[in-house]
Amino acid sequence: MQNISTYDFSGKKALIRVDFNVPLNENFEITDDTRMRAALPTIKKVIEKGGSPIIMSHLGRPKNGPEDKFSLKPLVAHLSELLGGATVKIAPDCIGDEVKAMAGDVQPGEVLILENLRFYKEETKGDEGFAAKLAENGDCWINDAFGTAHRAHASTAVISKFFPNDKMFGFLIESEVESLDKVVKSPKRPLTAIMGGAKVSSKITIIENLLDKVDNLILGGGMTYTFVKANGGNVGNSICEDDYLETAKNIEKLAAEKGVNLVMATDVLAADDFSQDANTQVVNAGNIPEGWEGLDAGPESIAKFKEVLENSGTILWNGPVGVFEIEKFAEGSKAIGDAIVEATKKGAFSLVGGGDSVACVNKFGIASGVSYISTAGGALLEYLEGKTLPGVAAVRGE
Repeated sequence: MQNISTYDFSGKKALIRVDFNVPLNENFEITDDTRMRAALPTIKKVIEKGGSPIIMSHLGRPKNGPEDKFSLKPLVAHLSELLGGATVKIAPDCIGDEVKAMAGDVQPGEVLILENLRFYKEETKGDEGFAAKLAENGDCWINDAFGTAHRAHASTAVISKFFPNDKMFGFLIESEVESLDKVVKSPKRPLTAIMGGAKVSSKITIIENLLDKVDNLILGGGMTYTFVKANGGNVGNSICEDDYLETAKNIEKLAAEKGVNLVMATDVLAADDFSQDANTQVVNAGNIPEGWEGLDAGPESIAKFKEVLENSGTILWNGPVGVFEIEKFAEGSKAIGDAIVEATKKGAFSLVGGGDSVACVNKFGIASGVSYISTAGGALLEYLEGKTLPGVAAVRGE
């Protein structure tokens, strides 16, 4: 395994697996270029050190080979602009003699984008022959797509065997792994995780894995009511997974056995409708009237959450504690964000991950106040579950 900061790219074609799966509107215009911007430091490093970046990515989910609506062509001009006017070309395919010739002709400082990898089913199947053809286009391989690192695809993992001495992480995936390891492998204590969201079922494996690592576990959002009902409380019309009542009890039992401080809402903001115009009242979490549903943490709970967070050394936030998209029910999640910022100011390491949590941070304008924001989605969750990520293991040679 090489290091991108010290590797000699002079005169080399660097195959870079990025995640350019960006949203496009009906006019094929990019509506959010966050993922492209995230890969810029890696692409620029290759150019600065005399190499030629050969970009590999997927876009969307094409079903049967090439489709114009899934072509990477709309990304060419914007990538050139992001790179300060650098020459960016696109190949008609991602493998084959013509592509190989184009890759060979790319001059130092120029960029070549290979066409959508998922125009071939062999990509997602992790086909070794396909990976070998991709490998013919470059002299080294850089994985900088943490968002797909949990997939053992041809371009994200299998290709590594064709670059036994010339493979490395890009800056994005390097920072993702380093930041996650600060949480799951070498945290500054106390370590607090906030797990929010609607369902226990979607977070159960992560919660169970975190119970071996955290000092405090704050559970919020819709999953709260499954725990409340498991303990005999009345949840009214709140979201609740009756099939997971025993699971909830088991989580509480495990937390107690492992000495984890399990923190949940004791009071909630209940509403008679899922809307900004709803009538609301603060009630005990286990005493929600029929026809009402809990949509945010109450003031007593918020104060308790803040106290735990502001005294933490490491914080992981995955999931809001209320329906933050509706202003009336955003107070709990905003308070969580503000408390994380305060803890970070005092020296805590804070990592925010998962689409809804990142949306919270952006909505409340506090992105600059946390240590690291992960946009990885599935890969982040699987890493937190303790699973080995093929795209990480392939680079490390594990």
